[in-house]
Amino acid sequence: MNATILTYGSLAIAIALEVVGTTFLQMSQQFTKLVPTVVMGLCYAGAFFFLSQALKTLPVGIAYAIWSGLGIVLISAIGVVVFRQTLDHAALIGLGLIIAGVVVVNGFSQSIGH
Repeated sequence: MNATILTYGSLAIAIALEVVGTTFLQMSQQFTKLVPTVVMGLCYAGAFFFLSQALKTLPVGIAYAIWSGLGIVLISAIGVVVFRQTLDHAALIGLGLIIAGVVVVNGFSQSIGH
């Protein structure tokens, strides 16, 4: 299989697991609920495993920027939809800038072997 697909596939799985883990962190109610706490821990462990696989190819700063940036945007969306949290205009602008940063890193950075 293509190394780029494996790298970005691993990174995508890492991001998804981190977002699910953070969702369950909220649901754990400060670690007072056992099942959400266990799910959170397993998701975070899996997220770091898959992130480590992506680091075989991607520079750590680039991988972490993508991982954390997309994680922030996705968990913010889950906060709005699932937990009925609100985002003001400044938050939405900031999230837009994070998305723009991820696009710039992936589209234009010479640090990534395209």
